[in-house]
Amino acid sequence: MKMLFRSKTLLVAALTAAVPQALLAQTSASALPAAPPTTGTMPLSLQQAVNYAVQNKSSLLATRLGEAAAAAKVGEIKSAGLPQVNVGATVSDNFKLQKSLVSFPVQQTVLTPGKVADASGGQEVVLDQRRLAVPPQPFAFGLQFAGNTSASVSQLLFDGSYLIGLKAAKVYTELAKKQTQQAEIDVVEQVSKAYYSTLVARSRLALLARNVQRLDTVLFQTNQTYKAGFAEKLDVDRLRVQRNNLVVEQQKAQRLTELSVGLLKFQMGLPQQQGIQLTDSLDAAVVDAGALRQRLGVASMNTGGGVNGLGDVPTAPIPSGSDNTAAQNRLDQQNALSGGQPIAARGALNYNNRIEFSTLETQQALAGLDLRNRQAGAYPRLVLTGAYGFTGSAKTGSELFAFRGPDSRNSAGFANQNWFGFGNVGLSLQVPVFDGFRRKYLVQQSRLQQQTIEKGFETLKQSIDLQDAQSRTTLINALDVLDNQQANLTLATDVARVTRIKFNAGVGSNLEVITAETDLRSAQTNYYGAIYDVLVAKVDRDKATGELYKNSR
Repeated sequence: MKMLFRSKTLLVAALTAAVPQALLAQTSASALPAAPPTTGTMPLSLQQAVNYAVQNKSSLLATRLGEAAAAAKVGEIKSAGLPQVNVGATVSDNFKLQKSLVSFPVQQTVLTPGKVADASGGQEVVLDQRRLAVPPQPFAFGLQFAGNTSASVSQLLFDGSYLIGLKAAKVYTELAKKQTQQAEIDVVEQVSKAYYSTLVARSRLALLARNVQRLDTVLFQTNQTYKAGFAEKLDVDRLRVQRNNLVVEQQKAQRLTELSVGLLKFQMGLPQQQGIQLTDSLDAAVVDAGALRQRLGVASMNTGGGVNGLGDVPTAPIPSGSDNTAAQNRLDQQNALSGGQPIAARGALNYNNRIEFSTLETQQALAGLDLRNRQAGAYPRLVLTGAYGFTGSAKTGSELFAFRGPDSRNSAGFANQNWFGFGNVGLSLQVPVFDGFRRKYLVQQSRLQQQTIEKGFETLKQSIDLQDAQSRTTLINALDVLDNQQANLTLATDVARVTRIKFNAGVGSNLEVITAETDLRSAQTNYYGAIYDVLVAKVDRDKATGELYKNSR
């Protein structure tokens, strides 16, 4: 029991002060393997639990897949500036050739009997011509079977949007990494709280087991005294009732401990069937409460105001004759936002330590690039193009695939080429002239998005200030409550000890023993609850200040 009652200058903080430093110093040698063992019990410290969760938590793995998808998206953007090569081939059976109407003049020779007679007499005759009114006639061009094969190449020479997209690629990747870091911080917070919950639950369960043993001793002694005729049966019955209640409480604590272990495994991404053994303990991880209070800029609950406990506890200001309600309200608001910090300790919060602030800065950079990208839509676009291929046709499919070139001849010596080559190279210039004011409104949307993000900075700063004040105040209150509960536990332990001595000496009543034991268990429960509150408040404080977890990637 002496391990539970240390000096008030020591605070059981169960590794919280060492979490950021330990995580930063952690190397791959101390990390757990990616594949958990299927048999045996896994020894697990907080440091190892956090490392395992960061490597194996399914939600984090999904987030990292999103990061990989972002990298692939960047590759897609960059690919637009590389040469684009396409090869294609088509074969078609024009079983019904398309026809087109063709209009052409038709001349008719007019031969009269007089002209015939003159020609018969040996005279030279000039025949007359006249145009006939013939309607347009349908003609089919081409042959039934046709084929085409070609290769085309294009190279982007200039595109303002593409150049800006290259600049945005790195920023986009950075944003995905920061979103992963945010998810990692959330996992570290969840695992830390679950580990502390399990640690406190197991310590309390062990204490309940010792309480049952101690009560069994008192019950045995009282029962022996009753058999000797120096105690009443009522005293024995009261102790048995108390023991039964304590055993039920122990069973409930056992189930809650198992539930805490299950929650820890879930937060880590560890299979529920895997056995674990927590290697950290409450007694092995104590930090100087005075140093923690010095860092927070507050004094102990028992030593008065000031960081070092010097000076009087501040009291409410005496109102003056003038009406200063508005000024006092502003002062109260400032004090609330600063968490009651001394003026010298205020303003030390670094917003850049918070991943949310860094992420918003990256989003702001992306918004600026998006604006420039939409403005670049007014620039011309220049593309180098080229193509080369062959086209052929034939009356039958077998003739089409004969692939006869320019040197091919038939049996009569005539050229019978059925495939012909073609090629081209050129520049394609696209100059946007008027798009119905579409680009104007796109630019307007981007500017409004930028202004929205700028407003978000102020909101985020206020939110961080509030979280800093809340976490600071919560931690200070938790420290004060723990100091008080530690003092109550010391008193309750001493009262229970003296009461048992008096009862064994025959000068105390059994009812006093039962009352003292009940008060002791209540003090123990409150004490462990206060420890857990401090641990959770410390995690929240480290998260609020951006010191909970920092990935060196």
